[in-house]
Amino acid sequence: MVHLDDLLERASARRSALLERLRAEGTDCWRLLHGATEGLPGVAVDRYGELVLVQLFRAAPDGVEEPLADALRERAAAGDVLVVVDRRGGPSAVRVSAAAERNEFVCSEAGMRCLVRAEHAGQDPWLFLDLRAGRRMVRTLANGRSVLNLFAYTCTAGIAAAQRGASEVLNVDFSQGWLDVGRRNARLNDVDDDRVRFLRQDCLAVLRQLAGMPVARRSQRRTFRRVAPRTFDLVVLDPPRLAKSAFGTVDLVGDYQSLFKPAWLATAPGGHLLATNNVASVDRDVWVASLWRCADKAGRPIARLEIVEPDADFPSPDGRPPLKVVLCSA
Repeated sequence: MVHLDDLLERASARRSALLERLRAEGTDCWRLLHGATEGLPGVAVDRYGELVLVQLFRAAPDGVEEPLADALRERAAAGDVLVVVDRRGGPSAVRVSAAAERNEFVCSEAGMRCLVRAEHAGQDPWLFLDLRAGRRMVRTLANGRSVLNLFAYTCTAGIAAAQRGASEVLNVDFSQGWLDVGRRNARLNDVDDDRVRFLRQDCLAVLRQLAGMPVARRSQRRTFRRVAPRTFDLVVLDPPRLAKSAFGTVDLVGDYQSLFKPAWLATAPGGHLLATNNVASVDRDVWVASLWRCADKAGRPIARLEIVEPDADFPSPDGRPPLKVVLCSA
């Protein structure tokens, strides 16, 4: 068994400069240990305010749960709540130990308050920590701009934009449950209802309409809400790896262009598109090259493309982080 105290100490030392900056900007949530690249494969340890969440995946070593929990308790601050979620048995056999009496907590990112769940169905308890650098870019650009937040999940990118002065924000997701959490996040941050909207709809159908493209349906009986063509000053495109619907397939490996093209056409002249690809096997250079080509073929070349590097709590020694984020300027 690896020496857990040493691993945690080294991980803490690597984050010292980052944590100083995060605390200064009003952030109390970050990854404490990124086991995939910090000596403990299959293990992730995250802080969300007072919640310390340990997740164990298939690659996690046998017998690691109790020693790791003990090591974290020794390092815990007063008031910390430790929860261990064991996912090694697959989605149907998730085990939760050391669970708190309550399941919901509130953390802060750059002053934005976010709801999180200790026990949850997905791998991120309502907030993707590795997208923090992307949301920071959204905050930088949002003031006075219209924002389209696609595959919005719990709408944190949209709420971040609204907090920083966006003129309007449209959050789109197929899940009413995620949008309901987004509404709660908006209320938690006193965001005006007249500037933030929540649209439950398949993002493919919405995107193609905004871009003035026809909406293909596998079944003519499947209806969709009509949306007039228009553009936004800032578009956030953060799709899942793979999803199928009546309006097409989201495939970040084989066909990212079918998402990127309408999203780019829905980006206003002089505007920006923040795009992500979370598939580790996708080479960032190859993916970026495909975005350049797609924009050229659409008749709207990219004026500038900036790589948005993840923060230091998601270290990538080979320079190839699983989550790839770029900012495309029109």
